[in-house]
Amino acid sequence: MKKLMIFFAAMVVAMSAAAGWTNPILPYDYSDPDVIRVGKNYYMTYSTFACIPGLQILHSRDGVEWTIVDAALPDTVPGYGHLDACPAGCGVWAPSIRHHQGRFYIYYGDPDIGIFCIRSEKTKTIPCRWEPAVLVKRGKGLIDPCPLWDSDGRCYLVHAFAGSRAGFKSALAVCELAQDGLSVIREDRLVFDGHPDNPTCEGPKFHKKDGYYYIFCPAGGVKTGWQLCLRSRTVYGPYEWRRVLEQGSTDINAPHQGAWVDDKFYHFQDVGTAGRIVHLQPLRWQDGWPVIGNNGEPVTKYEGQMYDVRRMYEGQSKVRRTDVRCTKGDLSPEWQWSGNRKAQYYYLAVETDSASHMAKDYIRLFTYPAADVQTAPNLLLHKIPANTAFTVTARVRFMPRPQGKNPKYNEEAGLIVHGRQSRTLPVPADGQWWYARIEVTESHLCRFFLSPDQKTWTEQGAPFQAVAGEWIGAKVGMYAVRERVESTSPYKRPDNDAGWLDVDWVEIRVDS
Repeated sequence: MKKLMIFFAAMVVAMSAAAGWTNPILPYDYSDPDVIRVGKNYYMTYSTFACIPGLQILHSRDGVEWTIVDAALPDTVPGYGHLDACPAGCGVWAPSIRHHQGRFYIYYGDPDIGIFCIRSEKTKTIPCRWEPAVLVKRGKGLIDPCPLWDSDGRCYLVHAFAGSRAGFKSALAVCELAQDGLSVIREDRLVFDGHPDNPTCEGPKFHKKDGYYYIFCPAGGVKTGWQLCLRSRTVYGPYEWRRVLEQGSTDINAPHQGAWVDDKFYHFQDVGTAGRIVHLQPLRWQDGWPVIGNNGEPVTKYEGQMYDVRRMYEGQSKVRRTDVRCTKGDLSPEWQWSGNRKAQYYYLAVETDSASHMAKDYIRLFTYPAADVQTAPNLLLHKIPANTAFTVTARVRFMPRPQGKNPKYNEEAGLIVHGRQSRTLPVPADGQWWYARIEVTESHLCRFFLSPDQKTWTEQGAPFQAVAGEWIGAKVGMYAVRERVESTSPYKRPDNDAGWLDVDWVEIRVDS
């Protein structure tokens, strides 16, 4: 049975429990990563903003090689379920993941609503079942939360402020939660003021070690900032601070938004169009303070007393029919919708070939009404790799709905490069199979091609310079849209059905 696949020829680094690594360990847009280890398993989550599935969770056995295994928000962004989409750049900001009394907890801030928590069933492993999101603390501009359950069972939450909503930033606050972590029982106290030396301090991660409360937090902004560590003998401070990771003489700008696990420290690097990619640094302790990377500068390669193993990673399960949140018959979570998921977006189709009598499968994307393709909620998108050229090729066919007496549907479907500005590669509306291709240089200049036979390619339009999205990197994928037509009658809509784009397979080849 034919499956939709993506093939990667990118170099990544694998390691066992005694291996080294080369940065970035994830050369894709996994912004604001947070990581924990439960037993022998590492879990990571990250900022998914308005994309669905949201709060994707990655798993690793070594802390270096990662696979997406679950999503705590599979269908909608909380607070926006009544809409087609959460506004771009809003929704899920800077989550933290923890495991407490047999459950996983994920906290995140929505800058326009407040701080949410999503709790799992009792389990030590993911994938698992997740409870509905709970609004723990309402308020505009409350972002980047992280809980800490103290040794006496009390629960505290540290968070930052988004100046764009709160009219105030560069400070951290701590409140006390109920022991189940789902409601506030003591309101905020400011515990750190970043003015003027550490502006835009944010993304705090709360820990306790050897009698000290520690807060890891970045400051200075995502392109030029640095990583702080705060410590205090009491939860509400006063906190002393040090800069523990800075760009220094390296080309790794603004090591940012870190997660401490054992002797490892995870952070992102903002590389522009491709988004925020994930690096891993060694961490040791000296005189009660963390020493990260090469004495406070990020490293590109770490060996120590370990060995470094390179291999070619050929992911052959990227857009196939796979299990998602313990239910079969869905897309692999490497693909995300640009808005909230709706049933009428897609169908996992199967048909029998008349010649071979063999069943074959494909994804059918139905056209959905949108004001324009830029804001369409049903774009099916994939992250792009950083620091390398790549090519996207797909076998697709577009069948517009029968026009009848009213031709004003303006349906269109094909491939898309999506960011703050987007460019589409429309497929001919003739119901025939076509090959569509986007060639992307290392500097993200895109060229577009069509072919009827995968032998002769015709370039379509001028090249396009891809740009990042709202807080996320540019993405590539598929679109299927039609003009939004208003009806004067509640019983007769002029656009009462949809055409569709069939996607047989997608291939992404990355230059090594």
